[in-house]
Amino acid sequence: MERHILMEDYAYELPEERIARFPLEERSASKLLVWRAGAIAERRFADLGEVLPEGQLLVFNNTKVIRARIVMHKPSGARIEVFCLEPREPADYERAFAARGECLWSCIVGNLKKWKEGAVRIRFTLDGREELVEAEIAERGAREQLVRFRWTADRTFGELLEHLGRIPIPPYLGRESEEIDNTRYQTVYSKIEGSVAAPTAGLHFTPEVIAAMRCRGFAFEEVTLHVGAGTFLPVKEADAARHAMHTEHFEITLATLRALRARLGAVTAVGTTSVRTLESLPALAWRIRTGGTPDAARAVGQWEPYDLPASYTGAEALDDLAGYLEREGMDRLKASTQIMIAPLGFEFRVVRNIVTNFHQPSSTLLLLVAAYTRGAWRPIYDYALGHGFRFLSYGDSSVLMR
Repeated sequence: MERHILMEDYAYELPEERIARFPLEERSASKLLVWRAGAIAERRFADLGEVLPEGQLLVFNNTKVIRARIVMHKPSGARIEVFCLEPREPADYERAFAARGECLWSCIVGNLKKWKEGAVRIRFTLDGREELVEAEIAERGAREQLVRFRWTADRTFGELLEHLGRIPIPPYLGRESEEIDNTRYQTVYSKIEGSVAAPTAGLHFTPEVIAAMRCRGFAFEEVTLHVGAGTFLPVKEADAARHAMHTEHFEITLATLRALRARLGAVTAVGTTSVRTLESLPALAWRIRTGGTPDAARAVGQWEPYDLPASYTGAEALDDLAGYLEREGMDRLKASTQIMIAPLGFEFRVVRNIVTNFHQPSSTLLLLVAAYTRGAWRPIYDYALGHGFRFLSYGDSSVLMR
């Protein structure tokens, strides 16, 4: 089936002054645009519990942003910035952060033209001893480089990043990371290290907001999707259907699958990463129904959810996944996804409502909003631009309800 998405239809003028460069002093003091089946209203984010229908199950992405940017130097003094994207040896995040002495990562390298050969290094003092981290390019690529790290300190790689690394705030903020970003570019519920960008819809939540919503009968579950640098890649194709989506790894527990099934029809995804995780599940479930296994080592393809039978429901998908995990004696599913949620008739089988920030023009995230609102994204963005809303990662929020 041929698919076409003209990106010029998803462009809008975003003045520089509307991009929030820094977070508000209070997380939940941000503005909240409420879109309910075409009607638009304005509240404060702290009012979210009064806006959402009763009995909703909110799904958070509990990934934690790592201090992925390391500034190193060549013996000549040339400054090289290494941005750690994804572990290769060991290949999963947990073991990579626990590695001692040596590990291999896929990285983006700043000032790459100055790093033709040899090692770059950083010296530092830890517990009164001088220590050394060295990095060499093991394999060169067009955009990403495989970089091997070796270090002398008796510390894990995760501990080294915490000590030496910097939080990789989005490039469109136009500034270096500052002390405030170490806490405010993390959600209050972040737990599992692995992202190089925050799931920013969750930045508005505070423990007080969550506690107040629990008292009103809302429930909360968590998934983990590690956000990659590909989330910042612009769509360069005039036809977005030719844009190759990046791969992101996710994890969901059997207990969360059961909770989703119990409240299906009342599931509110907090952020596009939670949406992508939840709406990837039916494709994995369909693999179980048709082939006996989710084949989780193979990422959910960009267009795979579009090819599912229209009659295959979210309830059936969650039952198939939970049943598979129970039969296999597994308590969680680890997989990855490349799905593009776009206004091409995408069927939302799990997600009912979405909490999300305001996204860049001509981005895949804006396509997701357009898909959910059945093309009605422009009045939402026109209202936000005309009523003083702040945009992008540290900006204001919206709740979208069909």
